[in-house]
Amino acid sequence: MSTASTAPRRRLPLTWLGLLPFVIFVTLFLVLPTMYIVIGAFQDRDGGFTLQNLRDLNTGTIPSSYWISIKISVASSALGCLIGFGMAAAVVFGAVPKTIKAPLMTFSGVASNFAGVPLAFAFLATFGPVGLVTLFLRNNFGIVLQRDLGFSILSFWGLTVTYLFFQIPLMILIITPALEGLRREWKEAAEVLGATTAQYWRMVAFPILFPSLLGTFALLFANAFGAVATAIALTGSALNIVPIQLFAQIRGDVLGNPNLGYAMAFGMIVVTAIANIVYIWLRIRAERWMK
Repeated sequence: MSTASTAPRRRLPLTWLGLLPFVIFVTLFLVLPTMYIVIGAFQDRDGGFTLQNLRDLNTGTIPSSYWISIKISVASSALGCLIGFGMAAAVVFGAVPKTIKAPLMTFSGVASNFAGVPLAFAFLATFGPVGLVTLFLRNNFGIVLQRDLGFSILSFWGLTVTYLFFQIPLMILIITPALEGLRREWKEAAEVLGATTAQYWRMVAFPILFPSLLGTFALLFANAFGAVATAIALTGSALNIVPIQLFAQIRGDVLGNPNLGYAMAFGMIVVTAIANIVYIWLRIRAERWMK
């Protein structure tokens, strides 16, 4: 008597069900909107295929808005990397008490995600025309920020300083593990060979950290370039940057051409995607060095 053998059924482990909410969330709020924007960038008002929207990116004030956004992103990323690196190095290498590290990392985790309208309101309440710092300097020292120092919260440097609130903490979060990965043996070996502290950093530490630093700069650039809510809530139409022009195009306040807005959003996606790819590639190289 023969018995038929049945192949065992493959069952998806129940642990994978924990990823289901994440997959649904990413699909609904990242993949599908991105596809909708990309498709809309290559359509005309009637839904036909066209490249005119991409050609129109080189017309009017759109190129200058991209250039201003790139400059703000570069400035905030460079300052964020410089200041954040100094703060992280001070904590990791003991220039400040170790008890500060835990509060600093906790604050950095919160502040790196603090953006949008609350952040814009906080800086307007501090550095705005009737902000706390503005009135304090004017009433006690007779200093008017815009007249005497040329600073306005609604200007290029005003938006750059605002972006630093989340750029610096993000830099601290990313670069701290890389600094902690520098082995003490490397510094001791350099000292045994007669190297000074400056020579150790210039010839050993910085070459090892360079991929991490450059990759973090790319990530901070993408983070600033894609910031929309903060720029709109803070400057409105006072500063000609891509997010504000994009918002106006899609809402129909200027030319009433949503497809041109999709093309502008597509351009932002390309720029941020390149920056993120550079970050991932350099991050992989940095991890290889640390190993």
